This record gives sequence, C-alpha cells and structure tokens, in this order.
Amino acid sequence: MSEVKNREIRNRLEELSEEKYREFTSSLIPDFPKERILGVRIPDLRRLAAGIAKGDWRDYLRDASCESHEEIMLQGMVIGYARMDGGERLERIFGFLPEICNWAVCDSFCSGLKFARSDPERVWEFIRPLFADDGEYKVRFAVVMLLDYYVSERYLEEALNILDGIRHDSYYVKMAVAWAVSIYFVRFPKETMRYLRTCRLDDFTYRKSLQKICESRQVDQGTREEIRRMRKRDRTEESI
Repeated sequence: MSEVKNREIRNRLEELSEEKYREFTSSLIPDFPKERILGVRIPDLRRLAAGIAKGDWRDYLRDASCESHEEIMLQGMVIGYARMDGGERLERIFGFLPEICNWAVCDSFCSGLKFARSDPERVWEFIRPLFADDGEYKVRFAVVMLLDYYVSERYLEEALNILDGIRHDSYYVKMAVAWAVSIYFVRFPKETMRYLRTCRLDDFTYRKSLQKICESRQVDQGTREEIRRMRKRDRTEESI
C-alpha cells in the first residue's frame, strides 16, 4: 500500500475523531501517549476495517501505519474481518502481537477473532505457549482469548490450571486473569469455588478475582457474602 493510501486512511480517521472521545480514551489507557490518540469510536473503526477487508487488505496490512492508537487497532480488526484460511490468519495474528501496545488494542483484537469458535483446538494450541511468554500483551492476549472463547467444560480444568500458573508482574495481565477467573466462576461456580480455596494466585489477583465475582449481576447475594468471607490474604485493605 502506498504512502498516499496510508494518508487517506489517516485523513478518514481524523474526520471521524472526537475531542471528547479522545479525552475519554486517554483516561482509559493512561500509559499510552495521548498525542498518539485520535479519538475515534470503536463502531466507526469497525466499519472502516470491514470496508478495508473487502478490498486489497493484504496490501493494507503490509504497509499500514502504526502512528496512532486507532491505526494499530484498525490493523487488528482487519485481520479479524478479512477472508483467509486458518493458517494464514494465525500467521498474521502472530505477526501482529508485537504491535499490541495497550489493553484496548489487545481486547478489541481478541473480540474480532471469532474464527476461534470454528477451529478451537487449533487456536488453543496456538495460544497455549503465550501464557508463559515474557511479553505483557502476549500473555494478556492469551488470557483474553481464553475468556472470550474457551469458557466451557472441555477447557475448564486446564484453563484454571493455566491461570493459576501465570506469574507475570504486569497489572494488565493480573487484571485479565482476575477477569477470566470471575467469568469461569459465573459459568462453573462449584468448580471455580473449589479452585479459589486452594489456588496459588498472588494476593492482588486473588482479591481482584473475588471483587469481580462480587460485581457480577449473575452472582446471588448469598454467594457474594461467601466470596467476601474468603478474602483472608490481606485484612488491611477495604472490603470488597
């Protein structure tokens, strides 16, 4: 794709940008440079990505710009929308992983990879090594893929074991693990409760898991009270 085409896409993104939404997005991803955020809403990005995916998307992905948050996010969306076989898609996913620079890009990318539902075993084998990766967003990518597509009885035991073994220090990894544990609890409360009573999660992730379970509208009041009583690792912080 030529530099001219890149400029056309950037111009379109700037036309779609909103200053208030830019401020909002910046508040959600404070570690990302504000000057690289345009302020384009996700539905607008998805519509633009879907249009690119109908055209010469391989040329687009080859030369696409990574100057802004939205230009990076757009690439991930195109990888999800474009028609290609599973092998090529996994190659392109792997190539895109180093470009993930914040949790918002990571999570929007995962939500668009719906092909995982039709080829779950192949994708599972692809993401399994990433749980132990040193890269912050490679690990978060794997965890978010797990909670998006693998909350099922088939993966329950293995998934909880994997989550229990993640030892990355990143805040965004820990929060993703807590989110995943809470999602598993909602779907499989008895099994996940047994896991929580013996798990090896670090204190922060453990407490956040309990917090997210309590925040779920699908958890009844009695269960919330039981979950609150399980917060034994650090009595110094406020109750959930």
